[in-house]
Amino acid sequence: MNTEQNQSYLATERVGKLMGKYAVPCIISLLVGALYNIVDQIFIANAAYLGSYGNAANTVVFPLTVIALGVAVMIGDGCCAFVSRSLGANRKEDAQKSVGSAVVLCVIGGVLLTVLYLVFSAPLLTLFGGKVNGETFAFAEEYFFWISLGIPFYVFGQAMNPVIRSDGSPKFAMLAILSGALANIILDPILIYPLQMGMTGAAIATVIGQVLTALLSVFYLCRMKSVRLSRRSFGLYFGLMKKYLSLGMTSFIAQISLVVSMAAVQNTCMQYGASDAVFGRPEYAQIPLAALGIVMKFFQIAISVAIGLSAGCIPVVGYNIGAGRADRAKQLFTYLLISEGVIGAAALFVVECFPMQIASLFGAANESAYYTDFVVKCFRVYLCMMPLAMVNKGTFIYLQALGKAGLSTAVSLTREVVFGVSLPILMPMLLGLDGLLWSFPAADILTFILAAFIIRNVYRELSGGEIQN
Repeated sequence: MNTEQNQSYLATERVGKLMGKYAVPCIISLLVGALYNIVDQIFIANAAYLGSYGNAANTVVFPLTVIALGVAVMIGDGCCAFVSRSLGANRKEDAQKSVGSAVVLCVIGGVLLTVLYLVFSAPLLTLFGGKVNGETFAFAEEYFFWISLGIPFYVFGQAMNPVIRSDGSPKFAMLAILSGALANIILDPILIYPLQMGMTGAAIATVIGQVLTALLSVFYLCRMKSVRLSRRSFGLYFGLMKKYLSLGMTSFIAQISLVVSMAAVQNTCMQYGASDAVFGRPEYAQIPLAALGIVMKFFQIAISVAIGLSAGCIPVVGYNIGAGRADRAKQLFTYLLISEGVIGAAALFVVECFPMQIASLFGAANESAYYTDFVVKCFRVYLCMMPLAMVNKGTFIYLQALGKAGLSTAVSLTREVVFGVSLPILMPMLLGLDGLLWSFPAADILTFILAAFIIRNVYRELSGGEIQN
């Protein structure tokens, strides 16, 4: 079966149906991927011998896993967009070589990250608030060691997922991620509770799941449909790498800038928590960091849906732009923006109405009232502009699918670095810890004002057929 037979339906099938076919498996894949860290935190928080100290330690390590994810999505999302555009323009050899070189890059990048993490573990954990107290730092070191060993598998599995989607197999991409997450969910309670392996057990369960996802990805690469790989495909083709990495740079910048924002938020949390009447006491010092970690994890679930909706559309948009069908790309953009707003509103309803129930999942019953009260406050303030956050994220990634990597990167940097770093630093100067919480919705409001102008311009370009392959 040739490439055109495999992929031509992307230019003829109903846009809404294509969005469902590609976006839903992508959303599930990302949600399941987010569950790796979230599941660990839930089981850790509910283990009495770990509690909020282990919870805070998990929060400290989380940004370092996001860095690895940034490398993965730069390679995978960029390759996915490039492959889709290449197939739409009938450039089969470019598609084959880009996938092969992406595999090589994943292996190199994953191994290098593991080495860096093992060598510089202490300063990295300190950078993200690990020194809030001794118990938190010890747990973070233990957890991070084992997580670092699994980084090559994590990078490979996450990068190959969008590549598998671009080959026309979104369901297998979902299965690969889902299998690893299920393994993690099954192993976590066994290793943490009856075997009492603590943070080591949580990390080992995660790594085993990542290895399973990577192995399933290798299995698929040997049986690709639209892109046929050969030994000749696996090389560092710098001309092609430059093209697809530039498309994936937006995803990388989005993740890395998020890490920069996390560093600012978590260190500001430590600073102003230390001067708080309650959280300045040693036995409660880890609570603000643990609470923010819980809220960030819920946001990670919501934003995974936003990213999944838009990233799942990349193959469809890329193929139609390559085939000269800007009208279909415009229709898909409309569906995307409406869906992002609706799902953001649904997520907002959950956090505003059921914050106590969510907090209880993360061990609130085993903690003081200060812990529960602060978690509830974080949910209601920190996430109050989620509909705007969802629309913003969808817009950034759609720009990437259109080949507007520079613009998408600039807007992402504005949100996560300009607003995401400056506001968490400046607003607490006036409002203390409350200022830190309000900085997040403030950043989303300012970013949406910018995104609205971009959305208008994208509609004009697509209406006039100005976007070229």
